Amino acid sequence: MQSTTYTPEDGFPYYFDLAKSDDLPTLFSSLTSYIFLNSLDEEKAAHRYAPDKWSIKQIVGHITDHERIKMFRAFQLSRNQMIQLWGYDQNSLIENSRFDELTMQQIVKDFYNVRKASLSFIDTLSEDQLKTKGWARKYEITLEDFLRSIIGHEMHHVNIIKEKYL
Repeated sequence: MQSTTYTPEDGFPYYFDLAKSDDLPTLFSSLTSYIFLNSLDEEKAAHRYAPDKWSIKQIVGHITDHERIKMFRAFQLSRNQMIQLWGYDQNSLIENSRFDELTMQQIVKDFYNVRKASLSFIDTLSEDQLKTKGWARKYEITLEDFLRSIIGHEMHHVNIIKEKYL
């Protein structure tokens, strides 16, 4: 991708740029976010910095939901299922979740388990599969870039937690 400054509203390119510094196994095996999120107590995890904003629990649940959805699409792309890598209604997913009823420990454990499954899948991919192309909105992207954007999305939300919630 070309060198441009992107914002969260740009979607894919912004998330890709956040996570372009390491290879995929390094990005997906990093425990930095897990350690940080696991350090938050229940009171902090329930915090919302404004009444209409998600709680930290909901943000972590959203990160996990996002990875689940995107990894299924990555699987399809890796098998040459030329699909449009469409978006999803994140607010509906949060509204129909139980994240605020669960403990932060349960939510972080789920995040960790989904990440382990993602890394297991990534470890099975060949270089040719990582070069497979698909469309994310108006951007033609490789599977590798699509996977990288999953970590960028996580980094974006962890940064928001640190800047606006704590």
